[in-house]
Amino acid sequence: MYFHLLLPILFSLSPAGHAQTLDKAKLDQLFDRLLEKNKAMGSLTLARDGNVLYSRSFGYSHIDGSERKPLTAQTKFRIGSITKTYTAVMIFQLVEEGKLRLTDTLDKFFPQIPNASRITIAHILNHRSGIADIEHDGAWGKQARTRDEVVARIAQGKPNFEPDARHQYSNAGYILLGQIVEKVGGKPYQEALKQRITAKIGLRDTYLGSSNTDPGRNEALSYRYLGNWRESPEIDFSITGGAGSILSTPLDMTKFIQALFEGKLISPQSLSQMKTMRDGEGMGMEPFTFAGKTLYGHTGGSSTSGAWLAYFPEEKLALAYTTNAKIYPVRDIVAGVFDIAWNRPFQVPTFDAFTVSPEVLDRYVGVYTIAGTPARMTVTRDGAALYIKAGAESSGVPLEATAEHIFRINPGVTFEFDVAKGQLTIKRPNGERVFTKEK
Repeated sequence: MYFHLLLPILFSLSPAGHAQTLDKAKLDQLFDRLLEKNKAMGSLTLARDGNVLYSRSFGYSHIDGSERKPLTAQTKFRIGSITKTYTAVMIFQLVEEGKLRLTDTLDKFFPQIPNASRITIAHILNHRSGIADIEHDGAWGKQARTRDEVVARIAQGKPNFEPDARHQYSNAGYILLGQIVEKVGGKPYQEALKQRITAKIGLRDTYLGSSNTDPGRNEALSYRYLGNWRESPEIDFSITGGAGSILSTPLDMTKFIQALFEGKLISPQSLSQMKTMRDGEGMGMEPFTFAGKTLYGHTGGSSTSGAWLAYFPEEKLALAYTTNAKIYPVRDIVAGVFDIAWNRPFQVPTFDAFTVSPEVLDRYVGVYTIAGTPARMTVTRDGAALYIKAGAESSGVPLEATAEHIFRINPGVTFEFDVAKGQLTIKRPNGERVFTKEK
């Protein structure tokens, strides 16, 4: 007789996300808008407890003139540094098998690396080794390299700090971990990946890239938007190895992280070590906060490719997003998906351009240089748009206005004009350069 009184209590005990209906139309609107405004191309899977709630691919995997091959759920993407999570899992598997210890030092495998006798496997997993990343020197990273060549290149680097003194992200460290998986397990990384992960949990579209991206295998090439879609150069897979060479699909990625948290790949104790954060970094795992909730996973990026893998244990909710056109910030896209999934307020961006009058744009037209260097930028106007070209390039790239004097090509590069000083400042994540307008 009291059943009607218990109903509100029972419903209040269920996780909110489970009781609500996913607004798939709003998710569609978000991805439609991103493609319409040339802000992204990619693929997403949202799954709960292994069941797909939403899947969407938008854009193209291969653009050749007027021919465009649409992205599909089966298209494989470069997942970049999310590869590190797979590498860390295989390292922990070897530890559980008694073939490796986290306290083992690097000199057992690569004595030529500076400080090898004091760098442990744990230090590398936590990005606390001090191992310097590879300097690519232009074309070096664009060509296929042998494992020995890559190790020799790493060995040339000067340590960033003493082992365990602090945290600094190191791709080179995980390249070495990938080779340690091969040395200890006695199999090439690709075979180890198949035996230890993909075949074990039924992943059909996850494997190690061996050279360049191959659209013939339904692998997505990377693109940037400069008035039209243009292919972006990528580092060769042979360089990044266990740090960033896996290709996968969002569906496979959600299956992977679900299996990881269900204990199908490593023990709960090992997973706990992966999740233990020092200076915001775990062992092949990173924490994320969305809507006040803590999720676990990893991000990846290479050129204009990018990927995000996140898992919310309390709801067994997994999200995997991959992109071959990283223009609009990936974090903002992922945050929007979670807001929609959790029925939080979210407004799909309009991406309406900031309008600057032709009279103002004309003030910025001219040639800009840096004294004593060959650096040269030419700014022109065509209609209501500014174009910029570097050096002797034959054509300019359109700039998008974000304020009357500030423009951008993508979120990472901005162009600020100062008419009074006759200057153009180009700002990138790694610094800025100031050009002066020629009179």
